[in-house]
Amino acid sequence: MTKRTSAKYKLDRRMGENIWGRPKSPVNRREYGPGQHGQRRKGKLSDFGIQLRAKQKLKGYYGDLTEKQFRRTYAEAERLKGDTSENLIGLLESRLDAIVYRAKFVPTVFAARQFVNHGHVLVNGKRVNIPSYRVKEGDVVEVREKSKQMGLCLEAISLPERDVPEYLDTDHSKMTTKFIRKPALGDVPYPVQMEPNLVVEFYAKN
Repeated sequence: MTKRTSAKYKLDRRMGENIWGRPKSPVNRREYGPGQHGQRRKGKLSDFGIQLRAKQKLKGYYGDLTEKQFRRTYAEAERLKGDTSENLIGLLESRLDAIVYRAKFVPTVFAARQFVNHGHVLVNGKRVNIPSYRVKEGDVVEVREKSKQMGLCLEAISLPERDVPEYLDTDHSKMTTKFIRKPALGDVPYPVQMEPNLVVEFYAKN
């Protein structure tokens, strides 16, 4: 098992939730945490603990985001007009790797990052290999011609457990998707409840 795979399963176990809604998640079999002490009764979390957990869950959901990247995204969300927690979700969902995942071009968030890194994705006809690239409203993201028949893409399209959200206009026959608008929290099809308001509280205090 790769380090990345084991890390994502560990996050599921630590949170006690199937964060990505995958059928193979270990939480589907046992809901206690990882390690020899995982079955101990969990103590009541403090406010700080609840906020930290919300931050780890949201940050972990988007793959390999570092704390520095995540905090930078939060700082940008804070500078924008409107609700900071909604802005944070909008910024995270406009990352190129998130859009590639949401459009069902690849099966996992982790695969999306690698897929972009390896140069399989075009934005408005130009190759972009930066997963954190910010896609703007109206931009068209597509899988490059040579990559459209990759097994990874064909597998992702057939996945029954995920639907493409309404803020993307996706055509799987052409492997293209248009980013229509930045979503609000309620538009994003998270398999578990995300609480960006608690993330805002965490950073406001720390």
